[in-house]
Amino acid sequence: MTTLPAARAAGVREAGEHTPAAIRARLARGPGRSYLRDLVDGAVDGAVTTLAVVAGVAGAGLDPPIVVVLGLANLVANGFSMAVGNYLAGRAETQRRHRLQRQEEHQVAVVPAGEREEMRQILAGWHLADDLREQVLDAITRDRDRWVGLMLQLEHGLPAALPSPARSGAATFAAFVAVGSVPLAPFVADMAGFVAVTSPFGWSAGLTGAAFAAVGAAKGLVVEQRWWRSALETTALGGAAAVLAYADGVGLGGLA
Repeated sequence: MTTLPAARAAGVREAGEHTPAAIRARLARGPGRSYLRDLVDGAVDGAVTTLAVVAGVAGAGLDPPIVVVLGLANLVANGFSMAVGNYLAGRAETQRRHRLQRQEEHQVAVVPAGEREEMRQILAGWHLADDLREQVLDAITRDRDRWVGLMLQLEHGLPAALPSPARSGAATFAAFVAVGSVPLAPFVADMAGFVAVTSPFGWSAGLTGAAFAAVGAAKGLVVEQRWWRSALETTALGGAAAVLAYADGVGLGGLA
């Protein structure tokens, strides 16, 4: 429960963020571009796939060096593949936006009356009085760039700004490698002679579970949800993938 002093402090902070000068500065920066989804996807996928490799190899009873080789191969190949896929998906969205923008600009130039009617019917959903709706319509259609921009958002459902495809790919790869390295750390440390790890797979599973929880908790804090619930959800889903991989490894090991 939020205390009264904390609530007052939050109110003062929010009031300061809504002064005319603060609003003007925030709008001048333009809409924000979030890379949270890329970071979470990369982190979770990196930990899941690498732990799946570790669990599968451990379940099959193969030697620890094989775990490291296959795990590193997974980090490089799958991490790069996921980053490239994210980059190409982002590029496709950007290209689609450009195509729709050209389409709307053409239609505004060729059939302005029809485009005005489209905007009029969109504004009808705002439940404005008829005279006020026409005033708003006139204000919007007076500026072609504003008109086209609103049509992209309200007719086609596009966001005001798209994330950079290159930055999305880079964020995905960085998170994949960083968190995906966690399951391998005990095996690498044991092989390199840094420390004697008696049960590398046990340590790998424990550290990866902690990594899942940390990623979930961080996501929950960023989106202002209960961090512990997000941590439990991420840990449960990631752990399920590891259990399936371990079971597959045991089965394949029995066939070998």
